[in-house]
Amino acid sequence: MSQHSRKLALAALFPFACIAAAATPHGTQGDVPDGYSTTITGGVHDFDYFMDSGWTTYQHRIKTEGDGKLHTDNLVGYLCALPYLDGTATVDELYFPAKRTAGLTLRLFNPKTRQWSIYWVSSTDNVLDANPVVGGFKGNRGLFYGTDTDTAGRTIKVRFIWTLIDHDHARWEQAIAHDDGKWVTNWTADFLRTDRDKICTTGGRPRR
Repeated sequence: MSQHSRKLALAALFPFACIAAAATPHGTQGDVPDGYSTTITGGVHDFDYFMDSGWTTYQHRIKTEGDGKLHTDNLVGYLCALPYLDGTATVDELYFPAKRTAGLTLRLFNPKTRQWSIYWVSSTDNVLDANPVVGGFKGNRGLFYGTDTDTAGRTIKVRFIWTLIDHDHARWEQAIAHDDGKWVTNWTADFLRTDRDKICTTGGRPRR
């Protein structure tokens, strides 16, 4: 993924600076962060939970502004998801009315490795991430890891955690780690299943 990908907290959707570049300490040891692995596997049905449904999402992002201090940005979005290729590919579009911006998540399941690769496209540039996070679910918990660069050009490790709480609630968390190997959570999102007909068009896109 590029430095403006979802792996950097959806930075391309928003004009302010990313915590990945300015607020995360880093060292020189090049330590591998706890749990980091690109060999985690899952199943082709891992994301069935989200498909053919509508979701209201409450996004909470930790960010830095001109004063150098940490702030939390809270946004409400609407997500609509659909499966393709017999469920081995999924696409969801996330729309933020307050920002009038959107993003698209593409997930591809490799039956040979039994891993999902997750890519992000922002409406601000329409560029597909070059480096996905990869992984899968074990039960109701999904772990996905990858490598990226931050807005200062430094190499970072990235972690997604998906938690399926119950039929109608899920949570996503993003964390990054610099050379010191310490995970820092800089984005969380809570998802509430919502009547699809109210927030999604017949073509499966969030209503504007």
